[in-house]
Amino acid sequence: MNRIASEKVDFARAALIHSPDLDKYHYPPSCPLDSQRAGKARRIIKEMGLQDGPQRREVAPLPATRDAMETFHDGRYLDILAQAGRGRWSAEGQGMGLGTEDCPVWVGLYDYASLACGASLKAAELILAGEASVAFNPSGGYHHAHRSEAAGFCYINDVAVACMHLARAGKRVLYLDVDAHHGDGVQEAFYDRKDVMTISFHQDGRTLFPGTGFEDEIGIGEGVGYTVNVPLPMGTYDQAYIKAFDAISLPLIGKFDPDVIAMELGMDALAGDPLTQLELTNNTHEHVIRSVMAFAKPILAVGGGGYHVENTVRSWALAWGVMSNHREDSTLDRLRDIPAAPQANLRARVNADLHETIEKVQANVFPHHGL
Repeated sequence: MNRIASEKVDFARAALIHSPDLDKYHYPPSCPLDSQRAGKARRIIKEMGLQDGPQRREVAPLPATRDAMETFHDGRYLDILAQAGRGRWSAEGQGMGLGTEDCPVWVGLYDYASLACGASLKAAELILAGEASVAFNPSGGYHHAHRSEAAGFCYINDVAVACMHLARAGKRVLYLDVDAHHGDGVQEAFYDRKDVMTISFHQDGRTLFPGTGFEDEIGIGEGVGYTVNVPLPMGTYDQAYIKAFDAISLPLIGKFDPDVIAMELGMDALAGDPLTQLELTNNTHEHVIRSVMAFAKPILAVGGGGYHVENTVRSWALAWGVMSNHREDSTLDRLRDIPAAPQANLRARVNADLHETIEKVQANVFPHHGL
């Protein structure tokens, strides 16, 4: 019998995966990604009492092993990445995406990336062992890293490796990505597979990096119908997003019936993010999390994007409070955004675009699942 499926899911059994070692590393100042976000979110969580309780704990990760990372990444790429982490740049590395504005070469990058990956693997291990129903690695979510290429601030695709680990243990995995950028590296990892379904809600690739993630990208071979992409128009606001999420994700998750749900909780879809053009409040993320929790499956969550640091860390603290079943709503109220009221012309444009997108996704994917 599947141990995960046979146990009652107690979301108060929650593990925050973090270590002071993760706080030692810094992307170069010119890079928009702040690797200190996870530590800042942890401080908010501790200060607000969201870590209190006998079943909530903090777990320190170890770096991912070479064998674990090679379940997705090419060995030669990891060799070149390790050299880059020692400050050695090469033409071969440039061909693998290293030394760019998005993926600069800096001393320690390999050590940081392998430790962040190890944190997501630790989350997967805790879930597989039945030691946690929720495991959150805010230092994870590097979903743009490809098998042999760094991209979009991402060097090692921790979430793909963690989902691989769960799948190799015989679990059906639903990967839900609500980062504003399309999860192209994770899509690549599972595009021809049906044991891992990927669902990505992201700003339309015609207006945002990486320029992928359209409605007709639905998988190949055995994986047809198990890759789901929902491109969002610029200006997408809470109610429109929730309508699309409920119409697409909820039927598919119910039909797929995963053993584990992995979520990338990128907060760059929040209004005010300097790199994106979506207009969400973190109330939408709370709706997504609570909707996922209603399926009563263990949750592996990772951080992802978010380039307005204050908004990101506050919203990750809220996400942790919701996922770990914190009962004090007055505490969570201090972390929630004030609901926004978009202008009528924005609502009309976004609603029309999203209505068309919902119809396309349902037509392309739902028949493959008898929906």
